[in-house]
Amino acid sequence: MNPVRKAVFPVAGLGTRFLPATKAMPKEMLPVVDKPLIQYAVEEAVKSGITDLIFITGRHKRSIEDHFDYMPELEHELEQKGKEELLAIVRGILPSNVNCIYIRQPAPLGLGHAVLCAEPVVGNEPFAVLLADDLIDADVPVTQQLIDVAHAYGGSVLGTQVVAKEETKKYGIIAGDVVGERVRGVDQIVEKPDPEVAPSTSAVVGRYILEPEIFEHLRHT
Repeated sequence: MNPVRKAVFPVAGLGTRFLPATKAMPKEMLPVVDKPLIQYAVEEAVKSGITDLIFITGRHKRSIEDHFDYMPELEHELEQKGKEELLAIVRGILPSNVNCIYIRQPAPLGLGHAVLCAEPVVGNEPFAVLLADDLIDADVPVTQQLIDVAHAYGGSVLGTQVVAKEETKKYGIIAGDVVGERVRGVDQIVEKPDPEVAPSTSAVVGRYILEPEIFEHLRHT
């Protein structure tokens, strides 16, 4: 498997579940402690070796671009006032070797369409998809864990978490046999099954490593 250098961040959604907080602010920019939600996902990707960040955006998402952009006037003011600690934080938001690419999704047509919008930039390479809604704290970044599994087993990989049986009706649940330590093959994904018919308690979370062949399938869905 080729190295995974690119990550797609679908951020065009309206964030209706978080209204009224998201009426004027993208949900990805909602603060969690001292950082916006999207920054945690970006940091995870960068720690996993990703160098090209592809944001699939929509209307009213300009603040995401601004957050990851260089702001010389702010840096100058912090430098002039001797606020070195804050200056280091601002400069550390995005490493200099990481590129940001923004693609406008013309209409809110779902996750699959958002991923398909990234095809011209992704090209014929495997890539990661991170949904910033899912904030995951892990010693080894989840994206790195998935990359390691993809290299070991080949093919596309999706992240899962074990949920309580009664919670399966809230998630996409995978069906498939265990093929390794903490690794399960995927034969089927059942969307929000009732607990009594759920094929497992392994629920899909918003982390994926996908082969470029996925684009052909997305064009026909």
